[in-house]
Amino acid sequence: MGFSKTRLAKSLSKTEAQRIARFSMNRTLRACRNPTWTVRLYTTPARVLKWSLGGLWRDDLERRDQGSGDLTDRLEKGLTEAPLGKVLFIGADAPDLNAAFLARAFKALDGHDAVFGPASDGGFWLFGLKKTVRTPSPFHKVRWSTEHALEDVRRNLPTPSSISYLPQLVDIDTADDWKTWNRLQRDF
Repeated sequence: MGFSKTRLAKSLSKTEAQRIARFSMNRTLRACRNPTWTVRLYTTPARVLKWSLGGLWRDDLERRDQGSGDLTDRLEKGLTEAPLGKVLFIGADAPDLNAAFLARAFKALDGHDAVFGPASDGGFWLFGLKKTVRTPSPFHKVRWSTEHALEDVRRNLPTPSSISYLPQLVDIDTADDWKTWNRLQRDF
């Protein structure tokens, strides 16, 4: 408690933004619990790495500092530190993420170079690739927080690249996203 997504906090009260961020992160971390893959939580600021957030971050969860810079810098740090093989980058702001989607993403990388979990706003809730010693960063010149984010990352992939897509989900960046997600839950 005490931290939340900056964009979400701009459009809601700080308390409500924190509650929503915690709710979504809890669902994300539950989906990630699987002995067949290794999970690393990248967060900022570094001082929170030892926190448990009331048990939300279990003691066995590996935590790393995102580092400084913009989102490109932070994702590149994660890519650099990731082992060779299948790597997924997962946001903690898509409450409908589940373990089956993660398993599908890993499976998709058996026959594809990359996988996206598209978000309804043009971004993505998941991006995965097969990391090799020569994997270039796909995160340069991406218009983050816009409807172009997924397309920009896709365009940065080597040509040709085989890409798989998972179902589109709502990621919670703003108060309107939260309203949309809740409306979809009621309609379901």
